[in-house]
Amino acid sequence: MLSRIAESLFWIGRYMERADGVSRILDVHLERITQLPEAQQSSEVRRIMEVMGAPISKDEPDVGDLIHELAWNKDSLTSIAGSVNAARENSRRAREIVSSKMWEAVNSTYYGLNQHRHDVVGTFRMCQWAAERISMIRGQAEMTMSHDQSWQFLTLGVTLERADMTARLLWTRTSGLPAAGLPTSETSWVDILHCAGAYEAFLRTRHGTFNDESAVRFLLLDRLFPRSVIFSLTHAERILEALDPGSRRMGFTNDARRIVGRSRAELEYLDTASVVRELPQHLNAVQAAVAQAAESVTEKYFTHEQESSWFGGVL
Repeated sequence: MLSRIAESLFWIGRYMERADGVSRILDVHLERITQLPEAQQSSEVRRIMEVMGAPISKDEPDVGDLIHELAWNKDSLTSIAGSVNAARENSRRAREIVSSKMWEAVNSTYYGLNQHRHDVVGTFRMCQWAAERISMIRGQAEMTMSHDQSWQFLTLGVTLERADMTARLLWTRTSGLPAAGLPTSETSWVDILHCAGAYEAFLRTRHGTFNDESAVRFLLLDRLFPRSVIFSLTHAERILEALDPGSRRMGFTNDARRIVGRSRAELEYLDTASVVRELPQHLNAVQAAVAQAAESVTEKYFTHEQESSWFGGVL
């Protein structure tokens, strides 16, 4: 496979998953922020924008800045519109590999963004629409592409980005708060679970009971839920093994596999009693591992870094 095609497929996966993750996070937090007293909105807008790595151009950003930077700024790879645009451009570069059905879904999603208003209500509806459209694109890729190397690079991008986005979702609940305890005045964990599409799956594992610590553990450590951090890292590790199946008696030649595997193992054997107390450190470690793994994949498989990696830095 040509390295430029592999690179485009990798970034299609990352950008579409990024657009999906940002739309989910913006959906749940935009509704909450607009219901706050006006005096409190600026600090909450700044907090969410910092978590998402969005540029902040003034001392007291408002809801309009949040909407522009996370939803509509086509020049920013942090926004939904910018990510969809970048995914479309990469799909065009890999047109001979991407299936017609998948290309049509990506292309129509790009043009469909223009049908939504850029105000609060229009953005709220667009976030829900974007999440549905990206699920459809993901389904088209799953069902109309051969699960060969092209699909593996696409899915590798998805899984790495998903681990990062779930970490950012957890950050929107925990950032700026004492590490020793759970917050009581922020978005509820019920809303966070709904944002990740995890609420019903979580309740089934808990047999209807609920507490904050178990919600954290579910999104971070559940081995069976596809949007959990550990599920995403495990899937990424398997794909990296399939791309480079060679084995050695000691260590790994694939740096990305080593980085992802180490991050997954550290989470796998955590003392669950201390997960909530040490959550910020774990989230920082996951985000750093995703960034390092993406750099290693670029160095090993791609001729040049076609796109800039989205990594807003640890918090």
